[in-house]
Amino acid sequence: MRRIPGRAAAARRGWLSAHKWLLARRASQAAVFGLFLLGPLAGVWILRGNLSSSLVLDTIPLTDPFLLLQTLLAGHAPELTALAGGALVLAGYLVVGGRAYCAWVCPLNPVTDLAAWLRRRLGIGGGGRIDPRLRWALLAVAFGGAALTGTALWELVNPVSIVQRGIVFLLAPAAWVALAVFLFDLLVVPRGWCGRLCPAGAFWGVVGQAALLRVTAPRRERCDRCMDCYAACPEPQVLRPALEGAGAPLVASGMCTNCGRCIDVCPQDVFRFGTRFHGKTMTAGLPGGREETT
Repeated sequence: MRRIPGRAAAARRGWLSAHKWLLARRASQAAVFGLFLLGPLAGVWILRGNLSSSLVLDTIPLTDPFLLLQTLLAGHAPELTALAGGALVLAGYLVVGGRAYCAWVCPLNPVTDLAAWLRRRLGIGGGGRIDPRLRWALLAVAFGGAALTGTALWELVNPVSIVQRGIVFLLAPAAWVALAVFLFDLLVVPRGWCGRLCPAGAFWGVVGQAALLRVTAPRRERCDRCMDCYAACPEPQVLRPALEGAGAPLVASGMCTNCGRCIDVCPQDVFRFGTRFHGKTMTAGLPGGREETT
């Protein structure tokens, strides 16, 4: 019988415990867009704008650093409030992890998660293959296109921007873009958009490399190689060093989305959220002050 990731964890710890971080992410995504929609629908302007640029209570600016960098490369001088908003957002993601944006905020995340879930449930195997390094090439295209054309060219075709503006401003074309991403992930390339193509994910991965919050595996000796974490993780390659490496039991890659699904689905309770310093101590007297894992 096909193994469903999380089923063993639910049987051992209960359904809620095996889905707590998934439910928290859905609540986060709903809350973000709910706050944006309160303005046009109810006249309560807690968040005004969209994920690219917004104001909290008409006072605190928030700016997407990825878009801000494209704007700067295009030769435009953003207002001081935009620069301040970009610094605030960047500082926040340097704490929680750059790709936390992908798992906790991005409107395409529920779409791609649904496609992955259906692939498992329906037993859809195989599919095309795309080198995940292509997202880095597309990131270079996004920045290069801005520098060459004098405009944030990528934003004209960016599915994330199209869908998030469609949600905020109730634009019907956003549904067609979301459907295209869903079918691409379901039928063409598994985890194709987020894991292979999205240049915004690549950008946030760079930010995430320096982030404080990390997934850790403090009980990795309990791992029984059930592979549920690999099946549930949108970037499964980031788990292996934490589970099988010689160093600290830490998911150090910036490409980790901090989605928490490995924590949810592990029946052996191997994973936790921790910090980038988890499992490392500086030991006096070691040559060069090198780190020793504990």
